[in-house]
Amino acid sequence: MRKGKKMVTVLSYVILAAGLLWVSLPFVWMVLTAFKSAKEVLSMPPKWIPSVWQWENFKMALQQVPYARYFFNSVFTAVMVTVGEVFTTVLAAYAFAYIPFQFKNALFLVLVATMMVPGEILMIPNYITLSNWGWIDSYKALIIPWCASIFSIFLLKQQFESIPISYYKSAKINGCSELRFLFTILIPCSVPTLASIAILKFINCWNSYMWPLITTNSEEMRTLPVGMAAFSTEAGTRYHILMAFSILVIAPVIILYLFTQKYIVKGVSKSGLKG
Repeated sequence: MRKGKKMVTVLSYVILAAGLLWVSLPFVWMVLTAFKSAKEVLSMPPKWIPSVWQWENFKMALQQVPYARYFFNSVFTAVMVTVGEVFTTVLAAYAFAYIPFQFKNALFLVLVATMMVPGEILMIPNYITLSNWGWIDSYKALIIPWCASIFSIFLLKQQFESIPISYYKSAKINGCSELRFLFTILIPCSVPTLASIAILKFINCWNSYMWPLITTNSEEMRTLPVGMAAFSTEAGTRYHILMAFSILVIAPVIILYLFTQKYIVKGVSKSGLKG
């Protein structure tokens, strides 16, 4: 029995290692390509390790686009969207978890059902709406439409409902208001879930490409993912420079994830979700 369990464990690690290697190959190729020359990028057969490490590719990437401006726009947009979503999520999740009102369950089911609607279907109507309001090529178009998330509300609602109802009854008996109960009891007990919501939203907003592309017209409003399009022109794509710029784009998110992944795991596990 013990020998069988050891074999299963070893086999599991082998499969996981193979999966990790398979998933990591595109990332490894991107990093290595960022240090290649233009000739080596298109060489056949493909060459993994560059003959000479071209560090100047990163310098050329920074010179071709206003990286500092794009970086500011990405950070500002991601932070503001994250703050806005956390605020709306806390209030909406509390309302659905603790405040009784007519048709609450039906309304929540309708909101959850909207998660099945592909985001691409909503882009044109949203663009037309923002265009009529005069918000195109502004921070309002980049931030306000994404300050609410049904998935985040669902996640936090599950966390709130996992807290014993006796906390709420005791607080109401002692004269605690709804907002005081929310901010002094529920939120401190839900920090991991809130942290995971904030981190996932920040990463998602940072990586967003299509929406900033269609709602911004000037370089002053572009974000880092949109700036990557500058390396693909009618004359062709400078892949070695593009890969160098891609590393500069994803590096902050990778660093953030490495330091905060434990909060994501803990937040999802404590919210009552399985799988």
